[in-house]
Amino acid sequence: MKKVVMSCVLLLAICMKLSAQGYTVGSVVQDFSLKNVDNKMLSPADFKSAKGFIVVFTCNTCPVAKDYENRIIALNTEYAPKGYPVIAINTNDAVASPGDSFAKMQERANEKNFSFPYLLDADQQITKRFGASHTPTVFILAKTNKGNVVEYTGAIDNDQDESNPSRSTFVKNAVNELINGKKPSVSKTKAVGCTVKWKKA
Repeated sequence: MKKVVMSCVLLLAICMKLSAQGYTVGSVVQDFSLKNVDNKMLSPADFKSAKGFIVVFTCNTCPVAKDYENRIIALNTEYAPKGYPVIAINTNDAVASPGDSFAKMQERANEKNFSFPYLLDADQQITKRFGASHTPTVFILAKTNKGNVVEYTGAIDNDQDESNPSRSTFVKNAVNELINGKKPSVSKTKAVGCTVKWKKA
């Protein structure tokens, strides 16, 4: 009996660890639905003709996220017509970070003329499910018969202030490879940015 109990405890611990880790390359992503800045609920399943997605966990207030806003806009402009639209998700709790309220999200999307959805993860469950801990963090998903599969996770590039002469455009490279029927040669990098502002228990 003790062996059975210990086995169950061990299995539970493994499951909890995997849950805390979030999605990794090869994971099948469960569909989700969140409120967009236009007040409509939106899900990846709504993009019937998409071949995949560039999911960006970001926010209004992080200086690093702000530095990447124009590049996120450019990614959507280039790749949405090719079947890989951007879906941006605000990770931060509005109490812990008032500048990340839904009203402020709407203001920011209007100011920057976002051409992509900007979704509110009010209870932060999707952020936790993916395992995003910094803003910005990208997950590139590819539509398959199994569902939306993670093909890349990490940073947009290695050049926050656009001064690195040896800049590596991780996300662009990965999406281009997927479009050409290949797996990304670099499938994981470290996302560098502000930590997610979590809701206090």
